[in-house]
Amino acid sequence: MKRIVINIGLILLMVSGSSARIITGTVYDATTGEALAGVTIQVKGTIMGQFTDINGNFSLNVPDEKKTLVFSSVGYVTQEIEVADSNPLKIFMQQEMVGIDEIVVTGYVSEKKKDVIGSVAVVNMGDINSSSGNYSSGNSSQLSGRVAGVSVRGAASPRNYSNAGTPHYNNFSIADANNEGYASTTENGYKSPLREPLSTFSVDVDAASYSNVRRFITQGQKPVPDAVRIEEMINYFTYDYPQPTDGHPFSIIYELGECPWNKKNMLLHIGLQGEKMAKSEVPPSNLVFLLDVSGSMDEPNKLPLLIKAMKMLTAQLREEDRVAIVVYAGSSGMVLPSTSGENKDRIYEALERLHAGGSTAGAAGLNLAYHIAEENFMADGNNRIILATDGDFNVGPSSNADMERMIEHYRNKGIFISVAGFGMGNYKDDKMEIIADKGNGNYAYIDNLMEAKKVFVNEFSSTLYTIAKDVKIQIEFNPAYVKEYRLVGYENRLLNEEDFENDKKDAGEMGAGHTVTALYEIVPAKNEEDKVLRLKYQQPEIITDEAYQNELATIKFRYKKPDGDKSILITKTIPKVALSLDETSDNFRFSASVAGFGMLLRNSEYKGSVNYEQVLTMARGSKGNDDDGYRAEFIRLIEMAENDMALNDPGY
Repeated sequence: MKRIVINIGLILLMVSGSSARIITGTVYDATTGEALAGVTIQVKGTIMGQFTDINGNFSLNVPDEKKTLVFSSVGYVTQEIEVADSNPLKIFMQQEMVGIDEIVVTGYVSEKKKDVIGSVAVVNMGDINSSSGNYSSGNSSQLSGRVAGVSVRGAASPRNYSNAGTPHYNNFSIADANNEGYASTTENGYKSPLREPLSTFSVDVDAASYSNVRRFITQGQKPVPDAVRIEEMINYFTYDYPQPTDGHPFSIIYELGECPWNKKNMLLHIGLQGEKMAKSEVPPSNLVFLLDVSGSMDEPNKLPLLIKAMKMLTAQLREEDRVAIVVYAGSSGMVLPSTSGENKDRIYEALERLHAGGSTAGAAGLNLAYHIAEENFMADGNNRIILATDGDFNVGPSSNADMERMIEHYRNKGIFISVAGFGMGNYKDDKMEIIADKGNGNYAYIDNLMEAKKVFVNEFSSTLYTIAKDVKIQIEFNPAYVKEYRLVGYENRLLNEEDFENDKKDAGEMGAGHTVTALYEIVPAKNEEDKVLRLKYQQPEIITDEAYQNELATIKFRYKKPDGDKSILITKTIPKVALSLDETSDNFRFSASVAGFGMLLRNSEYKGSVNYEQVLTMARGSKGNDDDGYRAEFIRLIEMAENDMALNDPGY
């Protein structure tokens, strides 16, 4: 395999407005004097920002009226710097100090234990009776005040990361990616509506694949093909869909236009818009932070970034919200009992004491977290576990089947789980995707502080509060006008035809304000020959009644209310009138550009004529309203891939 080096700066998160000046500089470690890569530079009061390159350099467009830049990096003290027009800047960052009380979960320790905040428990998979479906670790309110496997560091000292501030991904290679875990996917192919008239799948609001793909590219690597889930890349972005007005929790739009990568075909764009909800309108939350503090998390872009991300989420909590913190390594324990969001300092202090060490007993941690969530259950609230980990469950009976049974058991009790993934090299995407899917939660990959802000601040309501569960889509294409169809992405979300009406079959969830987008590539039927099914014993009759002459397809949706058991049906008919590509909306063209980019990265056999220049042109022309700068970031990502021709080489 060839190693790719991209000799350009990391992603520019937002292109600034017209009146701005360029601020340049270099960031150094104040102790060692070494240049720091991967430092986030943000224009205070905006989401404009950039990362330093491998030489610690940055160049950032700063609006004239903005005077302050914020420099932050895991393992370092955040700095705010007032800037004028002088260039270049030299910034020296101090390593973050660890307090004397810092908790260290080591798994197998002989040091003297010290009492920690609140009651704690040590559990193992033996507490799980899979055959009976009962999951119990006893009454945590009566458990010991100590955690097995928790010890205390000595005097304060700097965090001891090798090349602190220069994350290990600077030396990341494709060999490292081969140690990561991804579920194998085979792209959806073309299907005939005569043989398979119904296409059925579950919605997906996860966006982990996009930020993970971004991580690969900004490190100079072509993504592992199985890491590229096109539907998650598309759904990373929000779209300009209307709010629901008919009493359902989401609106539905569709648009039929020319397929950009195969002009003989059509592309059907389907969009759902979840009802937006102000933070003050979100029901109270009973949260449990389940944090992996095992030895595999002892990296600058893992536990330190995780702690900062959880602080961002904590900052959004209200008095009526509650948080407990459970950690796991060789064993598991509660380091903070359920605490009101009003007591943020107490939550911050518990987070700051965490340190990594030891082996990983993720299943025991899940069991304890569910038990605590159940003890503090809010009947009219949002009951959710936030699992933050690299997914490396490597100790004890932690098979996918065991975890799925436990997660489904508590999901049916109204306790959901969302997953935030961190790190690289031994990253286990496949396990984390299973947990989120089975637990009625969403799955995000956090590769930097800006992504943490997106997930836990900008999308706070959609991350935490479900407005519709078990959302399924089923579409029937009219063979009089459709020769073949292909669902773009959603390979791991496909359902059987009979699953659509089966209310016991689990499907995806939508959070408040979430958008869901799906694309179908359609091969038009052009003559009678296209409509003939060459079978010996059956010839389905194609209905040519005038009532159906203008119908390309019928699309059905099923969903349940968050506390409901019976699904609700919505039906829409899609006319066969297609627009030229130039006539389509920004929503249509931008989603198509993301899909095209994903197919290029996968070297898809269905990519047709698509190339980086076409994808880039479409993305630029359909950027639209981009207040958060995510679409501008995507454009920069395409440019990075296009500028390194090795990424275009299918033989890479």
